[in-house]
Amino acid sequence: MTSPIHLHSTVLGAPDPQQLARFYANLLGWELGDDDREWATIASPTGGGKLSFQLEENFERPVWPEEPGRQQMMMHLDLKVDDLARAAAHAAECGAKRASHQPQDDVIVFFDPAGHPFCLFEN
Repeated sequence: MTSPIHLHSTVLGAPDPQQLARFYANLLGWELGDDDREWATIASPTGGGKLSFQLEENFERPVWPEEPGRQQMMMHLDLKVDDLARAAAHAAECGAKRASHQPQDDVIVFFDPAGHPFCLFEN
């Protein structure tokens, strides 16, 4: 039986939704959709996904790895790549910051401009 509920988008809170939408559009090669100060979206050109970015006036950058009493990450994106070194270089060129703590040899953790962690890993 198919569910009448379908995932439409993943939404990330951000102090600047437009900046974050442009970062991920550049990183993923996706197309910019909604582009307002409070709400921005990007979508896969192949129809494979959508990310939305919502203004959070009191946004606090998450801390990763977690630290007691500090804002923890609530989610992260896992991004599968063909060439880990090449994808890591591209992420850095787009403005991502490589995390100082790397828990696995086959995964590279970065932070987007708002501080959300995301992971690159090979097939």
